[in-house]
Amino acid sequence: MRKTSRIDISDSNSLKNKLLNWGANFDFAIWLDSNYSLDPDSRFEAVLAVGMHKELVCNAGTALEELASFRDQNKDWMFGYLGYDLKNEIEALESNNPDGLHFADLHFLVPEKLIFLNKDSLEFAYLAEFASDFEQDWQQIKTSQDHSQTNTERQEVKISLRTSKDTYFERFEQIQHHLRRGDIYETNYCQEFFAEQTQIDPLRAYKKLNELAQAPFSSFVKLNGKFIISSSPERYLQRKGQTLISQPIKGTAKRGNSPEEDERLKTQLKNDPKERSENIMITDLVRNDLSHLAVPGSVKVEALCELHSFKQVHQLISTVTAELPAHVREVDLLRASFPMGSMTGAPKVKAMKIAEEVEDFKRGVYSGAVGYFSPEGDFDFNVVIRSILYNAELQYLSFAVGGAITAAANAHDEYEECLLKAKAMRQVLEDNS
Repeated sequence: MRKTSRIDISDSNSLKNKLLNWGANFDFAIWLDSNYSLDPDSRFEAVLAVGMHKELVCNAGTALEELASFRDQNKDWMFGYLGYDLKNEIEALESNNPDGLHFADLHFLVPEKLIFLNKDSLEFAYLAEFASDFEQDWQQIKTSQDHSQTNTERQEVKISLRTSKDTYFERFEQIQHHLRRGDIYETNYCQEFFAEQTQIDPLRAYKKLNELAQAPFSSFVKLNGKFIISSSPERYLQRKGQTLISQPIKGTAKRGNSPEEDERLKTQLKNDPKERSENIMITDLVRNDLSHLAVPGSVKVEALCELHSFKQVHQLISTVTAELPAHVREVDLLRASFPMGSMTGAPKVKAMKIAEEVEDFKRGVYSGAVGYFSPEGDFDFNVVIRSILYNAELQYLSFAVGGAITAAANAHDEYEECLLKAKAMRQVLEDNS
């Protein structure tokens, strides 16, 4: 049981910073922030989950069934992530590429303390044994300070590319060969940027990344020395009662240096046949995924190739919804749709197999999902893109970027799009000011 307490507030933006400062002191902390996106489907503006009451950590094999069992035993709020390589238990696939991060494929926890932030209120939802901490915690939050390292303590982060430009172009041609043969229509080809023997302040990195991107599915995840620092703009899957919502992103353009240039780039993206075809292929794949468990005839494309603008980029986003029959399991919804089509390609299994052959790293948490389950069975997960992953114990840092490769794709343009997507992460890590 959770005990709740509500406090009226007047400045939610200032309080966000204080909540983050306070939460980062815990060994287990998960922060999800919509950055005032005004998404009508979002359940809260932001939420902070701290402390570990119960935990599930496992790798692909029987992970989703273990999650189902864990959910059955814990009808409570639950926060964590799904790693991309859960694909290996959903389909006959494997992952043998180098892994410098060594995150588990699945990690969820039932938090001791939950704090929901909305525009004009703060709601504490604590397990009964921690209910007496309300007042003390609130006083600590109000006075919490940012303990980021000073300039003199910060180390230079030397970022390396796992895939050289020449290798990228060679692998691009391998994918084109598969496209010409008709093996696939599209695959998502990703590359890793990494740093070894490096130390960062994860909270400082998150704050800087969030300031640059202000994405609607941002997250700061600290799991006992393993960190996910995410500025994701993309929703993988949400369940609200008997409704499912997925919002795949395909199609990217940079922001302009002037209002006129920005409008021109928006119009160009919205009318680009290649970018639209990428989005439509994946939207159709998502529509097919959701239809496996949906009420027949209920799957609908509510928005197709809708243009959304973020601080760093413009994107094309589609929205697919479906109605669910009674008593469908949460885990079965994930199994039917994971990994998300925007990070695989189509047909899904063959596209993932080809991506595994041409990529130089194990995706792990990248291309996976961070989010939550509610006590009544609702859930909401992002797509782990535009994200920095960091293992403090191994002092290994990684961020990856990718793009959809189709028959109409140009190697130079795709490579430049990858660099554009990497820009904010590089800026955060290389700028020590």
